Amino acid sequence: MDKKRIGIIRGGMGDYYNSSLIKGGDVISHIFENLSDKYNIVDILIDKKDIWHLNGVPINPADLIHKIDISWNTVQHPSVSAVLNNIAVPNIENRSFLGTLESNNEMLRKHIKDVDVQMPRSIVFPAYQEDFDGDRSSYSLRKAKEVFEKFSSPWIVKSYTPDSNLGIHLAKTFPELVYAIEDGVAHNKSILVEEFILGKAGSTHSVSGFRKDFLKEKNDIYVFPPENFTADEKEKIISIVKDIHTHLGTKHYLKSDFVLHPKRGFFLIGVDFSPDLRKGSHFEKACKSVGAEMHHIFEHIVERALNKRL
Repeated sequence: MDKKRIGIIRGGMGDYYNSSLIKGGDVISHIFENLSDKYNIVDILIDKKDIWHLNGVPINPADLIHKIDISWNTVQHPSVSAVLNNIAVPNIENRSFLGTLESNNEMLRKHIKDVDVQMPRSIVFPAYQEDFDGDRSSYSLRKAKEVFEKFSSPWIVKSYTPDSNLGIHLAKTFPELVYAIEDGVAHNKSILVEEFILGKAGSTHSVSGFRKDFLKEKNDIYVFPPENFTADEKEKIISIVKDIHTHLGTKHYLKSDFVLHPKRGFFLIGVDFSPDLRKGSHFEKACKSVGAEMHHIFEHIVERALNKRL
């Protein structure tokens, strides 16, 4: 059997260049270690000047039709999606809209308003501009007062940096909130301040069409059972996840992060549309809990796209 050529697209213009390089590298490593008997890897890099390279050599994107059988895109920039949509090969990607939802909880909140789940209250402050916002030290104090008047501590403070693990603070007191906002200003990015929900936390994963023969419902969304919840709580989470998966138009994969507050119920904390294929990841543990391996899911997504069943 001839091996399919899978183009891994990474890099791209904008702030997420490095994170795309890492995600694409994880995909390449996963294929090499688990599926090299089925797929040939074609490394496609888009540099910061929007020049496409195939295995290190510049290429016209239109020529990819002769070089790959399917693409796996880790670049969020909408221009890349537009190019790939014009190439007559199956394409696995997160639409730029979905990529935005991963980092913008306010937009996510608007798009799931019809789903029976809450999200933490929050305020977003645009990137600090001295000419518009005035003195930097008093700015942080003013913004902290705005937050304090809207909802009480504790607060999560995040900068919208390309590295989702950078610039995150848990503030329990007003002075800590001021300091966290000051640190966010230093990153020259917009700042999200969100109420921290205390309760039982968990994550679950959903995949379109996986184990379809075992699904009783008409939809084809397989939800990995969440851990550390009661049977009733799990049933509620699975129902919510299916609604979110459908409502957002998720084609392939969704990770949903939850907190169950003892009095206020379930809260959706965040979403991710790209499976974490690294060894030891939460996704790997979830797969093993249902007798599967990560490469089973990866292969399922690829083959489903190749068969044009989306």
